[in-house]
Amino acid sequence: MDYRIEFTHAAISHEPAPPASLEIGSVVEFHGIVRQTEGTEIIDGLYYEAHEEMARRLLTRHFDGLLRDHPVAGVHFIHRLGFVPAGEASLYIRVASRHRAEGLSFLAEGVNLLKRDVPIWKNVRRPETPPGV
Repeated sequence: MDYRIEFTHAAISHEPAPPASLEIGSVVEFHGIVRQTEGTEIIDGLYYEAHEEMARRLLTRHFDGLLRDHPVAGVHFIHRLGFVPAGEASLYIRVASRHRAEGLSFLAEGVNLLKRDVPIWKNVRRPETPPGV
C-alpha cells in the first residue's frame, strides 16, 4: 500500500495520475472546500495549523487500520496550512482501489478519523471591518 501524505502552504493542485496497476478499478477523489460561512457568520476563510510530524504518524496509523476492512492500493493526502480563502480547497484525498466500495468506505472513514484526532487546527478569519464603521 502506498501512502503519500503532504502538507503545503500553496494552493492545492494535482494532476490526475493514471492508476498504478491495471487491477485498479476505482479512483475516488475528495476536495474539502472552505465555505464562505462558519455557522451563520460570513468569513474570509480559514487559517490552518498542524503538528506535522504527529499528524503524519496518526494518519499512517489510521490508514493502516482502515486497510484491514477496506483494502485499497494507494492514498494521496494533501492538507493545506496557513490561510485558505473561502472557495479554495484545504484538503485533497485520492484513494485508488480495486472496487469502488473499498475506496468510498476508506475515504469516508478516513475523513472522520482525521477530524476526530489528527492534530490539525483551524481558526476562522472574519471579514475586516472598514475603519470608521
